[in-house]
Amino acid sequence: MSARGKLDLAPNVIDKVVSYFDPVAGTRRMQARAHMAIAGSYVGADRSRRSFRNWFTSGKSADEDLLPDLATLRENSRDLIRNAPLAGGAINTVVTNVVGTGLAMRPAIDGEALGMSEEQVQAWQRSVTREYLLWAENPLECDSTATQNFYDLQDLAFRSALINGDAFGVLPSNQVAHCLYATKVQVIEGDRVMTPPDLVGKGNVFGGIELDDFGAMTAVHVCDQHPGSVRIGKKPTFTRIAARGSQTGRRNVVHLFKRLRPDQHRGEPYLAAVIEPLKQLDRYTEAEIMAAVISGMFTVFIEHEADQDQPAPIYDDNKEKAAPELALSSGAIIDLAKGEKVNTANPGRPNAQFDPFVMAILRQIGVNLELPFEVLIKHYTASYSAARAAMLDAWKFFRVRRAWLASNFCQPIYETWLAEAVAIGRISAPGFFADAGLRRAWCQAVWLGDGPSSLDPLKEASAIEKRVDIGVTTLEEEVAAYDGGDWETKHKQRVKEQRMRREGGLLDAAPSTPPPDLPPDPD
Repeated sequence: MSARGKLDLAPNVIDKVVSYFDPVAGTRRMQARAHMAIAGSYVGADRSRRSFRNWFTSGKSADEDLLPDLATLRENSRDLIRNAPLAGGAINTVVTNVVGTGLAMRPAIDGEALGMSEEQVQAWQRSVTREYLLWAENPLECDSTATQNFYDLQDLAFRSALINGDAFGVLPSNQVAHCLYATKVQVIEGDRVMTPPDLVGKGNVFGGIELDDFGAMTAVHVCDQHPGSVRIGKKPTFTRIAARGSQTGRRNVVHLFKRLRPDQHRGEPYLAAVIEPLKQLDRYTEAEIMAAVISGMFTVFIEHEADQDQPAPIYDDNKEKAAPELALSSGAIIDLAKGEKVNTANPGRPNAQFDPFVMAILRQIGVNLELPFEVLIKHYTASYSAARAAMLDAWKFFRVRRAWLASNFCQPIYETWLAEAVAIGRISAPGFFADAGLRRAWCQAVWLGDGPSSLDPLKEASAIEKRVDIGVTTLEEEVAAYDGGDWETKHKQRVKEQRMRREGGLLDAAPSTPPPDLPPDPD
């Protein structure tokens, strides 16, 4: 055997002996050695190694690997969210930092492509922002259930995608009385999108998603009820919803999921890879809590010798065949009957090794979830540098997820709403429906969310001031990163406040004479 664990083709002593007594068996041995010798050179693929003998892997496609287990993964993920504090906390941390109070839309149209001046661009963008807020901030306008505004719908869709693997946003055109727009958003849980029984194994439908010859989604099949709900006497029915309108090309469905492999058509839950360690850790924590409770409720037992007086019974002798009821309680003293003994053991709780062991497991879980250990458990006591490094690392992940949510959920819905606003004459956008390039120029927008928390506001404010002074960034970018606000709005408000404070005598009046000119620069 070679140093790399591969067999040589040269026969050894055993091969020669076997071939001498049984030439057929010797030939088979040499053939087997040849097959093993021509195998690859990766130790990680050598199945003859003892460490790989019980490792069973799969070479299936993305859908074949995921779809059979997807329903169970969702159920386990939801159970952890409901009952395991760490799992629920991880999801809440991601949603709070990615979505927060909601991603705000700021139009950023291409004025040069549209032949507009800077003043015309600014005026158009302010007008569209006002019109968009009429729709986005009114649940009657944007939500098919008339319950949530568009910022709440972002939270709902993103949270559902994390927990279940994906979420769907259906965009029905439903004109409601006293509403300006017919475009509505209906968030559908991934469980309801499934392949109808009569299409299983037929056509090009995978996990309820109908595909064209290139693998693009052409329609989804939505069940009228959740598969886990029970409706006696009602047979589930399915509705086929086209991804886009056949005549207008209007988007009807938005599919929010994270594609990890080519030809993957459904998403896997965010907690999929850490479901088992999270569940085991939850069980271990529950066992330690129970052990600590039992230790804290240690009960004293008094044992009597046989010749001593028998103590009073601990249960009613008048009740025949009544069993004694013994229970642990804080500070209890139980007198045992004559001849009865009890053996006690010190549970040794709280366990001194509990916290180090749990922290070691949490570090591994955090690596998979892309949440640094300090962020996962809100532990910022090591040092300022360590805490800041953890926050910066986490915000790389949060920004990536925020961009994913904006491009796959917010922007497509905004473009659908804008098309209706232009069609009904609420917004003027020449060439919107005539030219795809102009429509793209009209639809460009940026999505701003809440900024990261500040560990040392003074240091960070000084860093922002320095970046602006040397031209690395702008006030508009810094304001957007700080709280998702609009710099022009803040600037106008500051001018107004400064003027009112000066008029109120809280600030010194403006100097009557301008400051002297500076001397010219020397040649």
